[in-house]
Amino acid sequence: LPVIFYFTWKAFVPGEMSILKYIGFYSGGLFIWSLTEYVMHRFVFHFTPHGKLMERIHFIFHGVHHDYPNDAKRLVMPPSVSIPLATGFYFLFTLFFGEFTVAAFFAGFITGYLFYDMTHYALHHANFKSAFWKKLKKHHMTHHYAESDKGYGVSSDFWDKIFGSNYK
Repeated sequence: LPVIFYFTWKAFVPGEMSILKYIGFYSGGLFIWSLTEYVMHRFVFHFTPHGKLMERIHFIFHGVHHDYPNDAKRLVMPPSVSIPLATGFYFLFTLFFGEFTVAAFFAGFITGYLFYDMTHYALHHANFKSAFWKKLKKHHMTHHYAESDKGYGVSSDFWDKIFGSNYK
């Protein structure tokens, strides 16, 4: 939250950004996060390792989560990984956007990550009454317990539908 608040402040105060422009770039950041979540889960977390060292790295990185899906300590990325990764994404985005535009965009991107992290934890540990959350939980649990080569979206099945990795 402090990162989101800081970049929001930066867009509005020193950047003097209009609310409509902020909403547009913030929404763009959310949208790009959703695609990033899907791509990272499908192609980074589920890559096919070759060799003992790569198998070990893959297991530590994501395989252990699939072996112990309800272990609360393995549901969120540790800050030692997430902070450098977020920093890398921030600098990547500065290649495309100016200082204040990237602030609004990055606030949306990080909000998407925060929503993803909280959603992922809840999908593994909460009991839902809402049809929306029940459907999303079923989607993610099917990925864990039946078809780990499909259903890569965690906070949404949107990209699974677009890229054909949804369940039949």
